[in-house]
Amino acid sequence: MSLSVRDLVITIGGRPVVDGISFDVADGQRVGLIGESGSGKSLTALAILGLLPDGAEATGSILWKDRELIGMRDGELAGIRGDEIGIVFQEPRTALNPIRTVGRQIAEAVRIHERVTRREARVRAIAEAARVKLPDPEHIVDRYPHQLSGGQRQRVAIAMALACRPRLLIADEPTTALDVTIQADILELLAGLVHDDGMSLVFITHDLAVLSHIATEGVVLEHGHVVETAPVRSLLTAPSSPVTQGLLRDATATLWRPEGRA
Repeated sequence: MSLSVRDLVITIGGRPVVDGISFDVADGQRVGLIGESGSGKSLTALAILGLLPDGAEATGSILWKDRELIGMRDGELAGIRGDEIGIVFQEPRTALNPIRTVGRQIAEAVRIHERVTRREARVRAIAEAARVKLPDPEHIVDRYPHQLSGGQRQRVAIAMALACRPRLLIADEPTTALDVTIQADILELLAGLVHDDGMSLVFITHDLAVLSHIATEGVVLEHGHVVETAPVRSLLTAPSSPVTQGLLRDATATLWRPEGRA
């Protein structure tokens, strides 16, 4: 397994908000964590990378390539973040530095983990901008986040997350803040990049229809507990948990899967 989460408990102020979550992600597998707000899915993602907020504590086990992440020193975790495990957050406006060009931010993501010159890093930034299908990549890298649309900013965030070719990508509701048309474009882009790079994926969402666009396995959460684990096709056609049945009724996106990505 690439990632193995066992009996994960996250407490805030001594109160468990994630209580005994377990799931696995194999090499190249696309797993979705789905649940309503407060179900613990985003906290689980943050725990994987040691990014829990102050006052939160994780216990249990999170194994990445047979290395225990819980309790790992910050210096070691910093070497894993971005290089081995990338993350894309829900709102790129808050994830990007407003006073630095987007090209510089992509380049810095490379330079943190690789010994390259500034010039080489800029060339890589342009290449990554092209890879995520930003228009006119040689010039757009010199723009600031506020000069880009929401969809373009999310493409920059994806480029930063994937610049060092991580083996696992965590995508935390990366399309929630976008309109439906842009949402579909970003999902197709992510599906293609994950497929082409052979990455593993943990995709977090509250929308079962969105999950069907990109993941093959689903882990349904409610109030910090796993209530159902099954292939996404089964969650769509024969959900066994009342929670999943409710998510299916509430699904609003078009059920679609990129050709060849099943």
